[in-house]
Amino acid sequence: MAWPEGVARHVLARTESTNAEALRLAPGLSGPAWIMTRQQTAGRGRRGRSWSMPEGNFAATLAMRPQGSPSDVSLYSFVAALALHEALTAVCGPTTRLAIKWPNDVLLNGGKVAGILLESAGQGGAVSALAVGIGVNLAAAPEPEAIEAGAVHPVSVLGETGHAVSPDDFLDLLAPAFDRWQRQLMTWGFAPIRTAWTARAARLGETITARTGNAIRTGRFEGIDETGALVLTTAAGREVIPAADVFFHEVA
Repeated sequence: MAWPEGVARHVLARTESTNAEALRLAPGLSGPAWIMTRQQTAGRGRRGRSWSMPEGNFAATLAMRPQGSPSDVSLYSFVAALALHEALTAVCGPTTRLAIKWPNDVLLNGGKVAGILLESAGQGGAVSALAVGIGVNLAAAPEPEAIEAGAVHPVSVLGETGHAVSPDDFLDLLAPAFDRWQRQLMTWGFAPIRTAWTARAARLGETITARTGNAIRTGRFEGIDETGALVLTTAAGREVIPAADVFFHEVA
């Protein structure tokens, strides 16, 4: 696939966080830029959790200066998820079992293989810079004991499929895929992104649990609404949940 026109590429030997580096560089960029690192020493996941990066895994961030409100910019997490799903399908093969877990993970054979973290900078309700951070377990998965209790177990592409792929080659697949899905969002709005995302959603129609702080809600996963919020049917009726950690129920 051809590298997207007008998108820069920076490869670092080592950095604490590609997201932090992206936000640092963003004000001086003339256009979007992918920042990939060989070694990340202080990677982060959602809610400040650490993100482990064994050697051979993928850590990169797309630095952007987007247009729109914070709610508009948040939709890039769905663009990233679809691009990741597409790139992983190309690497793993079309028969591999891939799915997207709301709000920011991609699953391979039921295990977490990739995560997404959006971070932004700005003031006065306007976003001046956006970092779309992506981590993929290409070569190795973190140790299970490093994972939060109840979370989806981690897996790697190599471990699940036997396919070895370098971070450089993976970026060559991911960047064009992201560019195509982003163009769809910019041209047609969120509706086709929502449809495509829903078609790839993990546990759609099944019972899941959403936890926000001390609030725990369990219900049937109906999909996402026009803002990307989670939609559950619970004992109390239809509930729309803008942000939460999602936990699956093991199927006997």
